[in-house]
Amino acid sequence: MKNAVVIGGTGGIGAGIARVLLREGWHVLATGLDEREIDAFSFAVPSVETAVLDVTDQGQVTEFFNRFETLDALVNCAGVLFRGAEYEMDVFTKVIEINLTGTMRTCLAAHELLARSKGAIVNTASMLSTFGGPLVPAYSASKGGVSQLTKALAGKWAADGIRVNAIAPGWIETEMTAALREDPERNGPILARTPMGRWGKPDEIGELVAWLLSHRAGFITGAIYPVDGGYSAM
Repeated sequence: MKNAVVIGGTGGIGAGIARVLLREGWHVLATGLDEREIDAFSFAVPSVETAVLDVTDQGQVTEFFNRFETLDALVNCAGVLFRGAEYEMDVFTKVIEINLTGTMRTCLAAHELLARSKGAIVNTASMLSTFGGPLVPAYSASKGGVSQLTKALAGKWAADGIRVNAIAPGWIETEMTAALREDPERNGPILARTPMGRWGKPDEIGELVAWLLSHRAGFITGAIYPVDGGYSAM
């Protein structure tokens, strides 16, 4: 059985990915930031192993990956946004540190393990890697950075047999988007702009990630895959 780590895998899109990988026969370890989030996830998906991990803490990250003898896949889903507050410098820095620097930190920590297994990484970018988000400058910048980081690591680590790709989700049904979905003035324009006329589901993201981690995507690296119901095509 192959081993996968889903960073930020106990909530939102990460939880959807963890569920799909479990169904696909992977041994999955999902991390969360605190015990409350982990307990809620574990109640719903008891077969997934869990651990607390703060991706901004280098010591924690190093210790976490030192526990593995083998690792076949790393999925980075840890992320935050704070909307208008991101124009405050301390908040801006916090978002970059979690979303972008945290992704680099876990990729580096997993590199040796993945090189031994000829494994794969999937990072989480966003449709805001392409569009500017006026209310979320830090989130937009971090996700643009994740896209370019993914391409850089794909080029650097191809010689090690590691494939590195990213997903770029659009409007997905998660806790993070609940307020938007419940607000008719925001929800209406989003659906009108989305050709498929609905919000995506976390498990739909998971299906793509499972494919990207599999041998079926063996010649794919450095790619950024939109999963947005056609939103970015309009």
